[in-house]
Amino acid sequence: MNKIIINTEYISLSQFMKMESLVQSGGEAKQVIQQGLVSVNNEICTQRGRKLYKDDIIEFNGIEYIIN
Repeated sequence: MNKIIINTEYISLSQFMKMESLVQSGGEAKQVIQQGLVSVNNEICTQRGRKLYKDDIIEFNGIEYIIN
């Protein structure tokens, strides 16, 4: 599992995806999220503005990331 350190209280799902270079743009993040290809804490998430906090687990393309 990849540990992701953020220096703020939270980060949005689309910002996280761009920050980690999982997508190349906000538009691409919106598409993959709305297609149900991303899960947060083992639940499919279709909200690109979803706030991610410490200990949230994100899964995309078979890879898991945890927010620290």
